[in-house]
Amino acid sequence: MRVASGFKRGWSGLFTALLAVSLAACGGGSPSGKTAGAVTEPAATVWRTFNNADGTTTDIPAQPVRILSTSVAITGTLLAIDAPVVASASSAKHQFFAQWAQVAQARKVEDVWPAGGVNLEAAYAVKPDLIVVAVSGNDSAMPQLAELRKVAPTIVLDYGDQTWQDLALKLGRATGHEAQAEARIAAFEADVAQARAKIRAPAGKTNLISFNGAGMGNPIATRESAHGRLLGALGFDIEEPDPSWQTNAGQRKDFIWAPYENLSKLTAQTTFLLSVDDSGTQKFSSDPVLATLPSVRAHQVHGLGKNSFRIDYYSASEIVDDLVHKFGQ
Repeated sequence: MRVASGFKRGWSGLFTALLAVSLAACGGGSPSGKTAGAVTEPAATVWRTFNNADGTTTDIPAQPVRILSTSVAITGTLLAIDAPVVASASSAKHQFFAQWAQVAQARKVEDVWPAGGVNLEAAYAVKPDLIVVAVSGNDSAMPQLAELRKVAPTIVLDYGDQTWQDLALKLGRATGHEAQAEARIAAFEADVAQARAKIRAPAGKTNLISFNGAGMGNPIATRESAHGRLLGALGFDIEEPDPSWQTNAGQRKDFIWAPYENLSKLTAQTTFLLSVDDSGTQKFSSDPVLATLPSVRAHQVHGLGKNSFRIDYYSASEIVDDLVHKFGQ
């Protein structure tokens, strides 16, 4: 399904109607229904056609110069490739992610609404020429997709189970910033290679957990997750969680939402906890159900960083620097 912006179709229809009235007034019709010298409406210009994550396509008429990101999780990657973001949604607490908040402030990115609070009047006020929407997640604006497409061409992306590099390449194509995306990725991968040469990864397996405690799902990163791939590239051997523990209905490949009681079955000698630094690991390490975990007994439970839940260029760089600091030779 190809999608053009609604406002454009609206002006096109109005133009056609006015043209028909003008010709009728001039008596320019013919029995065959064809009009000598009739004006043919020029085809809409298409600069790029973008394949959306929901199976549709979006025609982008020109390289964007005013981008509205409705997904705070995607905004960091847009900033990393120097795309012209003028406005973005923020977190539920009405804040930009800490790892790139200063970059957004320096570029005067407007905070248009908190996650889950899409405001169409604010979207019109921004006057964007491209809108970015996440297909899923707490910051998804999919329920308002049809209305947003009346404001400007709107593309849909899935950031859930891909690396920030994959997302950067797609955004680079949609914004004409392919070269910036490729340059940013090349520089980052060079940094990772240098970091790996400095790091002595702990012996044995490593797991990555977003620890929520009893009565809740506790996501464990797989080797194919953005977190697993990053630490794997740095020399850590990632423990693969049992797929049968999955309680998430979406069957995502990047995390296994494990019940709390199954955490005690993990065997890795090292554990990294997401969204906390080392000062935030005490709740996990002192949990009596987890006391026999090899990583707890070996005192090898670490925080991956307060900004580590969502991996983008900025948070990934923070993680790399922190791991070099902790495990550098």
